[in-house]
Amino acid sequence: MTTTVQSVRHGAVLVPGGAFRMGSDRFYPEEAPVRTVTVPDLWVDQHPVTNAQFRRFVAATGHVTVAERPPDPRDFSGAEAADLVPGSLVFRETAGPVPLDDWTRWWHWVPGADWRHPEGPGSTLHGRERHPVVHVGHEDATAYAAWAGRRLPTEAEWEHAARGGLDQAVYAWGDDPEPRGRVMANRWYGRFPWEALRPHGFARTSAVGRFPPNGYGLSDVTGNVWEWTATAWPEGGDAPAPDDPAGAGHGCCGPTAPALTEHARRVIKGGSHLCAPSYCLRYRPAARQGQEVRSTTGHVGFRCVSDVPPPGRP
Repeated sequence: MTTTVQSVRHGAVLVPGGAFRMGSDRFYPEEAPVRTVTVPDLWVDQHPVTNAQFRRFVAATGHVTVAERPPDPRDFSGAEAADLVPGSLVFRETAGPVPLDDWTRWWHWVPGADWRHPEGPGSTLHGRERHPVVHVGHEDATAYAAWAGRRLPTEAEWEHAARGGLDQAVYAWGDDPEPRGRVMANRWYGRFPWEALRPHGFARTSAVGRFPPNGYGLSDVTGNVWEWTATAWPEGGDAPAPDDPAGAGHGCCGPTAPALTEHARRVIKGGSHLCAPSYCLRYRPAARQGQEVRSTTGHVGFRCVSDVPPPGRP
C-alpha cells in the first residue's frame, strides 16, 4: 500500500482534502447512493482516543461520563427507580447459535460498567492503556474533543480519511479482505455471536496501531471500535444525511444541529471487533450505522480532527 502521508503533528496526520466518491451501491441500502463529496484538508488523529488519553482528560476536567451518571427518569417513563442506575451495555458470547435478529441475546445491561470498568465492576484498564476508550456517549466524545482543541469529524470527513486515497475500494486497504492471508483488522472471526476463533489473538478491543495503517497513515479505521461522528442519523429512515457539515454542527451542537435528546442518533463508522461477515459486514469505509447519543457500549469509541487554518494564518 502506497502512503500519501504529508505530515504528522501531535499525533495527527495531515489528510489532504478534495472530492471523493462516498458511499457504496454494493452492500447495505443505507450506504447508497454513491455520490461525489468534497471535504477540506484536515488533521486527523492517527488512532482512536485511548484510555490513557481519556484518563488525562478526566483528571484535568473532572468530566463524568454518560455511563457513570444515573439515567434521567424523564427519558424512561415507567421505569423503576431501582433500575435507573449508572451502567452500560456489555457484550457476552452466547453458548451456541442464536437468532441474529435479537441483539439482547448478546448485549447485556451491566450496572457499574463504564470506561474505567469495561466489563463491569471488578474489571479494570490494567494492560489496556493503549486500547480505545469505550462506554463513551456522544457528549463525552465532544467534551473530550473540545478540551483537546479539536472536534469530531463529519461522516464525509471520516470516510474520506478512512479510504486512504483509494477510490471505491471495499476495504481501507483494497478489495481483498485478507491480502495474502494477512489479518488486517480486529474484527470477528467465526460464527457470530458464539464462535470466536480470534486468529489475531484479541478477545475484545486491541491496542491501537496493531494492524497496518491505511494509505494516509491512519490506524484502526477498520474494526476494533466503532467511531462517533458529528453527523446526525436521519429520523425514521436509513437514507444518507446531507453531507455538508452544517446539519451536524461541525463538532456537533452548532446552531443548526438538532437537540440531543435521549433518542437522537449520530452516525458511527468503521465497524468493531464484533463485526462478522455473516452478520455485520460493516468494517468498511462506506458502512454506517445510527447510534443513540447516550447509548454506551463496549465497542464504540471515537477519534478527533482539527481544521487546517487558511493560508496566512498560523
